[in-house]
Amino acid sequence: FAAQRHVLTYMEDAVSQLLENREDISQYGIARFFTEYFNSVRQGTHILFREFSFVQATPHNRASFLRTFWRCFRTVGKNGGKYSSICCYLLTAQEYHCLLQLLCPDFPMELTQKAARIVLMDDAMDCLMSFSDFLFAFQIQFYYSEFLESVATIYQDLLAGKNPNTVIVPTSSSGQHRQRQLPNDCSPLDGVEASLFYQCLESLCDRSKYSCPPSALVKEMLSSAQRLTFYGFLMALAKDQGINRALGALPDKGDLFLDPAMDQELEKLVAQVSGLSVSGPTSSSGDAANLPVRNSPRINSPWKPLHHRRKMDAESEGSNEETDSSEN
Repeated sequence: FAAQRHVLTYMEDAVSQLLENREDISQYGIARFFTEYFNSVRQGTHILFREFSFVQATPHNRASFLRTFWRCFRTVGKNGGKYSSICCYLLTAQEYHCLLQLLCPDFPMELTQKAARIVLMDDAMDCLMSFSDFLFAFQIQFYYSEFLESVATIYQDLLAGKNPNTVIVPTSSSGQHRQRQLPNDCSPLDGVEASLFYQCLESLCDRSKYSCPPSALVKEMLSSAQRLTFYGFLMALAKDQGINRALGALPDKGDLFLDPAMDQELEKLVAQVSGLSVSGPTSSSGDAANLPVRNSPRINSPWKPLHHRRKMDAESEGSNEETDSSEN
């Protein structure tokens, strides 16, 4: 159970955070620190502003990052939504990468580009994409990254006529040099036989130590196809709602822009901002003492590493100073 849930990974990270911030933590106790840390792991907020190596370390971390990215930026694709000033935002891969880096500063551009290729079918990478298209493609690429590397190798072997029963599971870094490369004498439109392709995938899922989509859902997805291309397979994975539900990080596409809990928090923030903007004119006197205090109380958030908290506080103070100066 401990290995399956990656308990050791979280224990090592908790101890590392404890040692790094022991002076601050000593003020309120080690027991409270561990309680808040594992509460944040349970809630999925422990990956905020962490390094990429930690974000991708466990399936739970990956699912938490996907859920956080969706909740933070879902209004980007909201059609005429309450907090959207235009009907729909379409962004490039580079712009989506900037959003990812707001949550994980060292998030690699390579993963963003791979997700964009699923949507754009390897077309020009500066094309615009909707939030929903990018999000579901990114989910497949990010959560199943090692699996997709192995699938790319299998696909190339099938195109080259190699024995499909020989399945090699590469490491997380191997196979990248051949990924998405097609032989010169084979058209990408031809693809491979779907039934043969599935046999190889089924064997891969049985042997792989990495996360794989449920083989039964993959079989159902491929049952109606005779031949398919690599990009066609990736797009089918991204669009399959059964696989999305099995992964459990994102809602169905029809509910993608619904998040009552987050909407409630946004309404509170909007109310606070509205209160600040209208309180001045309604005051009977022009005395500055009657104006509301700018530094409104922060909304309580789950535990985050203390060194990140201090950094955020410093940036927040700097941001307030810039805002004040610009208003003056």
